[in-house]
Amino acid sequence: MRNIKFLNSTELIANQLENESRYATARNYRSTIRSFRKFLTQSTGKSDIDTKRLNHKILYDYQQWLHRRGVKANSSSFYMRILRAAYNKIIGRNVGNQIFQSVYTGIAKTRKRAIEENTILKINNLEHTKSQQTELARDIFVFSYAMRGMAFVDIAFLRKSDISAGRISYIRRKTGQLLTIKIEPIAQRIIKKYAALTVDSQFVFPIIKTDDAREAHNQYRKALNQYNRNLLILSKLIDCETHISSYTARHSWATAARRHNIPLSVISAGMGHTSERTTLIYLDSIETTEIDKANKEILAPLNKKFS
Repeated sequence: MRNIKFLNSTELIANQLENESRYATARNYRSTIRSFRKFLTQSTGKSDIDTKRLNHKILYDYQQWLHRRGVKANSSSFYMRILRAAYNKIIGRNVGNQIFQSVYTGIAKTRKRAIEENTILKINNLEHTKSQQTELARDIFVFSYAMRGMAFVDIAFLRKSDISAGRISYIRRKTGQLLTIKIEPIAQRIIKKYAALTVDSQFVFPIIKTDDAREAHNQYRKALNQYNRNLLILSKLIDCETHISSYTARHSWATAARRHNIPLSVISAGMGHTSERTTLIYLDSIETTEIDKANKEILAPLNKKFS
């Protein structure tokens, strides 16, 4: 292998990701580059390293350096997975596991993210939200739950053209998978509520207000931060001790589905999971109507008011 500077090559990968409008992934790469470069500078006095010199000892030392700086296991693992992906791309084949065996690249269990179904009802029924932004956050949260835990990024970029014949069909930005979901009454009410605010927009919700891809991503990032801040306000308004974030609706839908004795395979298909081989096997065999039935059962308490 000729001398190829690892971080310089990783920066080129980040540039390519940005050219493909994959701004979030490019941002993750650059965050990792900054962290690893700082480690190299402090430990070796150099700001880059030849790819062929990258080995398990350097990676292990980097992991220990992160831990000494108070970086949590999942954040450290995140950096390592980015470095491994970059290494495989630079080398041109999937051999990264050989030198990454000495570091943690898994996902550790975190604090409870799901909330009870009666807490979802409290959020939905909350009338005095203090501000329009907090009211929007409440509606987006309930809509996410009603859409089987739709991610905030997919809600932000949800287009009116994605709605047809009482269903929403969209491509998950995280996985590229097509999902189609029946619009239940509670979700329809929320869509209708914001229709007047988005008359001149292609989007369903008043979050993205530009057609420029880079600016749209910036608006999404800003809106996500604001969304999480407003969810904290909502949790205090209903005296919820659980930390509510943009992930909570997704985890809560999955937990509710499990408590309703919905088969794990149906839950996985409903959420669009593709990371598990078993889930992929079941995806083709599960009828959409079966997932719709599961979602309708979960949303019965919310839909009752609008049916």
